[in-house]
Amino acid sequence: MSSESPPRTVLDLTAMKASGRKIVMLTCYDAIFARLIAPEVDVLLVGDSVNQVVAGHTTTLSATLEQLIYHTRAVRRGAPNSLVLVDLPFLSYQVSVEDAIRNAGRVLQKTGAQGVKLEGGRHVVATVRALVERGIPVMGHLGLTPQSVHALGGHRIQGRETGAPERMRNDARELEDAGAFGLVLELVPAGLARRISETLRIPTIGIGAGAGCDGQVLVLHDMLGLNETFSPRFLKRFASLAGTVRDAARGYAKEVRAGTYPDDQHSFE
Repeated sequence: MSSESPPRTVLDLTAMKASGRKIVMLTCYDAIFARLIAPEVDVLLVGDSVNQVVAGHTTTLSATLEQLIYHTRAVRRGAPNSLVLVDLPFLSYQVSVEDAIRNAGRVLQKTGAQGVKLEGGRHVVATVRALVERGIPVMGHLGLTPQSVHALGGHRIQGRETGAPERMRNDARELEDAGAFGLVLELVPAGLARRISETLRIPTIGIGAGAGCDGQVLVLHDMLGLNETFSPRFLKRFASLAGTVRDAARGYAKEVRAGTYPDDQHSFE
């Protein structure tokens, strides 16, 4: 178990950056995993990646607000004292500021999460400001923004094109000025991510963005080695559970077919 209690509010993340403490964030979609990992991490993120990891879709685009609410409520039950953030899914905040306020407010109201995350730069600044003004904490997301995967031409490193680094730095500053309490940087060159992190007061959380960010996030199932088909360069598997699951299923099936399970020890008189 971590020697330090995880932060309980979004303000604690800013304090962590100021003191030089790295922020540990993992995605999570259910109560059991939330209960297991909550003591070790600072933030649990219920990502719209659930649409791919759990539901089997190829993108996050068909994730729904109800889907995110359902999984966030499960995570909250498993980790009642943790800092929980939740992604706003595609089209829940892009249509209008009014839609964004209504949907983000509903997420917090129904789930007990302490903040929402949304993707985009300058074009979502007005939305971020409106949410923050209404007491809804917002984390931004720059670089590879999965809800724009088709416009970006796939899952590619962002920020290498002419003028792109300066645009990303400007977007980061504008999101901070609008009141965002933090910023995810995804698939961004390490040097650019470090420079952005050094110029912001708010913390940055990297995924495929190098060690210069103020914290890191991974998808839990990827980190545990459950998803063997996903092997990007930035991913380090801290376990190899896919093989463990297969072995367990094989052992169970063997004993059931042989009639050795359940035995007397696992039966009732």
